[in-house]
Amino acid sequence: MRRDYYDILGGAALAAIGLCVSAYAAVHYDFGSLRRMGPGFFPVVLGLMLAGLGLIVAIPAWGRSTDARPFELPEALGALGAIIFFALTMDRIGLILATALSVLIATLPAARKGLGWRLVLGGTVTLLVWLVFGVGLSMTIPLWPWSA
Repeated sequence: MRRDYYDILGGAALAAIGLCVSAYAAVHYDFGSLRRMGPGFFPVVLGLMLAGLGLIVAIPAWGRSTDARPFELPEALGALGAIIFFALTMDRIGLILATALSVLIATLPAARKGLGWRLVLGGTVTLLVWLVFGVGLSMTIPLWPWSA
């Protein structure tokens, strides 16, 4: 048994990224006030929230012992590949197809090999993304290849 270094380092990385984002936004953008928020308000607050969440992950892990977990390279590459695929294709094939295919790419290295749960997960995530960004926020993102 040893300390949970994965959670310690992961939480510390989240906290560091959050603090860097907050510091950059605070220096380069006007913060404003609660009544009249400036362009720096949102990134500063979100960065501080991310830093707080990182500490919530890292601090309890410092006192926790766990068995060593191996680094799962195929899963990490699947997630990275899905992010890159989404970034490169979202404008060309639309939000709906890019999201569904990205979820399928991310789940390819998963231990469960069934196609059914991948399709259910892809459909659910795609539906939620469409509801949040397409319907809820009315963002001008092309939903389909022909709507670009």
